[in-house]
Amino acid sequence: MSKLGNLGARLHRGEISYDFIGHRKLWYGISILITITAILGLAVRGLNMGIDFQGGAVFTTEKTSISVSQAEDYAKEASGHDAVVQKLGNGTLRIQIAGMDTKQSDQIKTDLAKDFKVDPETIAADLVGPSWGDQIANKAWQGLAIFMVLVVIYLAIAFEWRMAIAALVALIHDITITVGIYALVGFEVTPGTVIGLLTILGYSLYDTVVVFDSLKEQTKDITKQNRWTYSDIANRSINGTLVRSINTTVVALLPVAGLLFIGGGFLGAGTLNDISLSLFVGLAAGAYSSIFIATPLVADLKEREPAMKALKKRVLAKRAQASVEEEMADDAPSVRDDEPDDDTAHAVVGPRTQPASRGRGRGRPSGKRR
Repeated sequence: MSKLGNLGARLHRGEISYDFIGHRKLWYGISILITITAILGLAVRGLNMGIDFQGGAVFTTEKTSISVSQAEDYAKEASGHDAVVQKLGNGTLRIQIAGMDTKQSDQIKTDLAKDFKVDPETIAADLVGPSWGDQIANKAWQGLAIFMVLVVIYLAIAFEWRMAIAALVALIHDITITVGIYALVGFEVTPGTVIGLLTILGYSLYDTVVVFDSLKEQTKDITKQNRWTYSDIANRSINGTLVRSINTTVVALLPVAGLLFIGGGFLGAGTLNDISLSLFVGLAAGAYSSIFIATPLVADLKEREPAMKALKKRVLAKRAQASVEEEMADDAPSVRDDEPDDDTAHAVVGPRTQPASRGRGRGRPSGKRR
């Protein structure tokens, strides 16, 4: 068995564990810090919305030797707006300029043809109206809202409302971080980005439900025992599924990392960045939230119940009593096997041996007097 497999087996059996629940304030603080950073990035830089959301024009050239940076300068000079230029695999350029109408696009097409020294007819232009972009954005928000509502309803029925709330908080946490990274990096937000967001929510929910299912199974009739609190069992559930969650996340991240770093970065296929960045960041954030956010939050909510408070009080009292008894046992003097007992010690070290009975002579064996 591999070392990781052996570790997973020992975690599952409870032979070793890490106190995730006990350090939950640390994880909450880390998540709050990351979330605030993401929100600040979103507020300061904003999202680089693609033309599918805000409308604009897309120009596609024939195979050319002009670099991406040169094309960006030409497009900005012709339109007065920042342009997103991508070099496609066949050597052509794809130039996206947001906020353009038909008249502006015709003039930009003519100017680009002069700069590229080509015939204007060789540059293809596609327009996306602002109304179309608004419809796409509204549909995306509607899809996200419907997904969240269905998730909450399902978890409330399959488990309980506290787990549904914890899962919802974890999903919002994942979305906020992913969107904030998009704002900080400056990648363009396209329909592929929305698809990626919905996909990572599914992965995050999967990891969360695995832990919740284990927690639900282990907390049956929890109030009938005095050995474990709810947080103790929640911690065991996380440790029992930890290696499984890590394996699932790593296996999912490897191909996504190939798309992002090799396809989008090394090979220059910029169209892959739209979906691969959201998947990469979202998968990592989802794995983190299912372990460090969702389950600790369930434990916090659950231990507010009167029954769980009473259980925790009984468990802590029992542990305190056991600790006192153990300390008393450790402090008690030990009796060696070769030491005589109290009666024997008295007989040996006493000033004289006690007579067998009164009236008998000292040192004379018992018998009849002559």
